Amino acid sequence: MTHLPNSIEARDARVHLHPYTDARTLERDGPVVMARGEGVHVWDVNGKKYIEGMSGLWSVGVGFSEPRLVAAATKQMAELPYYHTFAMRSHTPAVELAEKLIELAPQLDRPMSKVFFTNSGSEANDTVVKMIWYRANAMGQPQRKKIISRIKGYHGITVASASMTGLPANHGSFDLPLPGFLHTGSPHHWREAEAGESEEAFSARRAAELEAMILAEGPDTIAAFIGEPVMGAGGVIVPPKGYWAAIQAVLKKYDILLIADEVINGFGRTGNMWGVESFGMQPDIMVMSKQLSSSYLPISAIMLNDRVFDPIADETNRIGTFGHGFTAGGHPVAAAVALENIKIIQERDLLGNVRAVGPVMQKRLAALAGHPLIGEHRGVGLIAALELVTDKSAKVALEKPGALGAKVAGLMFEGGVISRAMGDALAFCPPMIITEAQVNEMVDVVEAALDQAAAELAL
Repeated sequence: MTHLPNSIEARDARVHLHPYTDARTLERDGPVVMARGEGVHVWDVNGKKYIEGMSGLWSVGVGFSEPRLVAAATKQMAELPYYHTFAMRSHTPAVELAEKLIELAPQLDRPMSKVFFTNSGSEANDTVVKMIWYRANAMGQPQRKKIISRIKGYHGITVASASMTGLPANHGSFDLPLPGFLHTGSPHHWREAEAGESEEAFSARRAAELEAMILAEGPDTIAAFIGEPVMGAGGVIVPPKGYWAAIQAVLKKYDILLIADEVINGFGRTGNMWGVESFGMQPDIMVMSKQLSSSYLPISAIMLNDRVFDPIADETNRIGTFGHGFTAGGHPVAAAVALENIKIIQERDLLGNVRAVGPVMQKRLAALAGHPLIGEHRGVGLIAALELVTDKSAKVALEKPGALGAKVAGLMFEGGVISRAMGDALAFCPPMIITEAQVNEMVDVVEAALDQAAAELAL
């Protein structure tokens, strides 16, 4: 990629350190700079149009440039552009959003009862760690601080949330994870099952491994287990049959809290309002962001049941405060946008659209399973992945991990579809407003990219 000295791409490359980017490659090649978006599409500064097959970062549920969200932000900005929720203060958007989230909470054995606002999924999960430690101290269990997550799980990038994340790129050179953060096996049956092992047997083995870890560490040292209903950044890994039932039985046996990371799953992505509803989970804590506001403004939230809240509340009464919070947590403009975003999801029945169009996307992607470069299709609702291989029986791709994924994603990008290569898995998470025709257009580009890559690799 060649840029004029003063192009926007060259200017960016000179001054901007990007997340999740090879900084030297960025300096050499410059970024793709986006200029506008509408519906399921975005356009770059050169006028090229793309289907945004990843909703930005799994998040623009109602599509780009939704006028109602712009109007909600404008109205709130004019009325109360900022206020906080520290020290017994609040504002109407925060109150109404908290009420709406509790109203939308899934029907659980222990209902959600309180909401705490933060600004991102990472901040929310970081806050959950602090809450769990605070609660353990409040209960006279200072040793009960360890948190178990899973290999390939993604829970954020702060020091604590990245410690829960189970991906090498988020640990290497950062001196992570911190002590007290443990990782058990991922639920990826296709990749990690033993020969002839059924999904149910694999799930039982994963639960037995979890129990063995708990016993080895000491059950009275384990505070919580965190998991995404469907793993997102780890490769869109849908739990196999019986998985969450088996895992939850172990947690219940040892009185360990369950944290559901709904940052990607929540607000309709799986076809239900919450991923926990799709997979029969009974969490004590739920974490949400992304589609909460369709990422028009930064906002995230934590929902707690009374099992978690009551000891924390008692400790705040003893100390005199809960010494944690963010200046912009529950920001009134972000909260107003989130409220309007939820109204749109409900009024336009976007969950119904996910249930109608999601199966079309899954069927089209599943039909590619016979392609020489496809090892596995997996997904639910409007979230999916294609695992790329060059040898189906060995389940391996090119010699350099991730090279095949990058190649096919690059060809798709040239064809006008944005995906995300997570290693050698291509992810799909389009806006929940996508139509059947747009799904077919997107997958046509995917298929053409696969054919071109296979021809270039002589497969």
